[in-house]
Amino acid sequence: MLATIYFLVDAVFMTVARPFANRIAAHRIFGSLRIRIVSLRPYPTLALFAVPLIVLEPVKPVAAYLAGTGHIAMGMTVLVVGEVLKLVLVERLFSVSREKLISIPAFAWTYGRYSQAKEWLDSFEAWQTARRWRRLARYAVRSYVQEVRASQRLERVSFQPR
Repeated sequence: MLATIYFLVDAVFMTVARPFANRIAAHRIFGSLRIRIVSLRPYPTLALFAVPLIVLEPVKPVAAYLAGTGHIAMGMTVLVVGEVLKLVLVERLFSVSREKLISIPAFAWTYGRYSQAKEWLDSFEAWQTARRWRRLARYAVRSYVQEVRASQRLERVSFQPR
């Protein structure tokens, strides 16, 4: 049960982290960093891939401790910032170095099992329904934000004489 909750937290934060990671990757400063990462061999790439996991994975228990001791806002802040940062870094590193990482047999086996589990989960009707609801919610939020922005633009334009 705890493992399920643990991975669900990562799944929720991944929906936030992916667009953020794409924006970060678009910056030119990361171009040279990307070239250096691509030039690494498979095992140093794996070590680099493991660094954000090792450093930022303790964020969840720290956030739980903070929330448990009454610092709920601080615990939520630590959880959100740490998880988004971890997932952004891991997602970017994986997208840049996927082929090298999969050339490592143990990583390829683990990634294969992960892909099978993801396909199995995607096959459930409840999961597909939840994804549809998420898309609908995202569409509703985007529509609302666009309406608010449009109304703010109209408020700035004054048609009354001064």
